[in-house]
Amino acid sequence: MVFVRQIIVSDASSFLSRAVCIATRYSAVRRQFGSKNGGPEIQVIDYKTQQSRLFPLIASAYAFRFVGEWLKWLYTDVTQRLQASDFSTLPEAHACTAGLKSLTTTATADGIEECRKLCGGHGYLCSSGLPELFAVYVPNCTYEGDNTVLLLQVAKFLMKTVSQLPSEKKQVGTTTTYFGHLEHHMKFQSDVQKAEDWLKPSAILGVFEARSVRMSVTCANNLRKFSNQEEGFSELSADLVEAAIAHCQVIIVSKFIKKLEQEIPGYGVKQQLEVLCFIYALFLLHKHQGDFLATKCITPKQAHLANEQLRYLYAKVRPNAVSLVDSFNHTDHLLGSILGRYDGNVYQKLYEEAWKDPLNDSVIIDGYHDYIRPLLKRQLQIARL
Repeated sequence: MVFVRQIIVSDASSFLSRAVCIATRYSAVRRQFGSKNGGPEIQVIDYKTQQSRLFPLIASAYAFRFVGEWLKWLYTDVTQRLQASDFSTLPEAHACTAGLKSLTTTATADGIEECRKLCGGHGYLCSSGLPELFAVYVPNCTYEGDNTVLLLQVAKFLMKTVSQLPSEKKQVGTTTTYFGHLEHHMKFQSDVQKAEDWLKPSAILGVFEARSVRMSVTCANNLRKFSNQEEGFSELSADLVEAAIAHCQVIIVSKFIKKLEQEIPGYGVKQQLEVLCFIYALFLLHKHQGDFLATKCITPKQAHLANEQLRYLYAKVRPNAVSLVDSFNHTDHLLGSILGRYDGNVYQKLYEEAWKDPLNDSVIIDGYHDYIRPLLKRQLQIARL
């Protein structure tokens, strides 16, 4: 199961990248509204509403790829340890693969559907490639473990981690190391004062780790109020799931940042990846803004500054959006999409695809003379009477 789940995490990036490739290319080709003085209409990708829905998905595809690479390393490391009869890292490997499988597959399934919506009515066509992509991928949310159940398993791992915090016992594993700084995270308050401060990796990791620790500690404290722990776990399951999600998001964000600390070849590539990293993190902060505010990791003003910075980052991605999805190197054959063609010749191919419909094989459709014409003829006779 651990092996299969780490494969599923890597596949999440592959499937999501295919969907965002189609949606991004089509958004660059499609023009609608806003024409001035009889000029061309505005490219759909230039609308801020389109960018705010599409660009975080591009960032997610990259984030899942990098965390998938790390998870592959973790599985290899655990396997080698098991061969040496060292089982110490197995619980962490189980929790990581379970949680990341849940998080990435849910986000990917939702992302593919969002990409279909981003393509408008054409996204619903079979020839867009998106309906089939969604149908093929969505079972990932249930096989190898239902996603909600998997998050509850992560929550159990977190509750055990929190229960061991007062002890002097050395923690085994890397993903929960930040729990060891309990006092710091419980007192943490973001020092962000302007929008640009959110471009500091330490500022991002600080709020994500503090939120995760506080949510887990709160759940652990509430669990202690129950005499029956199983009953308490069942009663607080919704909160525990949210705590597990917060921890898994820390892993993905931290691995993205860790990737950027490495040497990355190509002029300007690292800078673009940094922009995507901050888009991914700040998008999550915006999406889960309630958690960050409720745990008092940030103030309402800092949340506003994060949204302001996020809008600025979208503008930084726009000139390179098509190149960023082209870099996934998906061929037209693999995408199987009229909308996501590399050459951008969408409308001519849509017209040609429409003629392939069996209804267009003849001027008069099959069944007309047998069913429709007699019916029309009978109605005509009735009308004359």
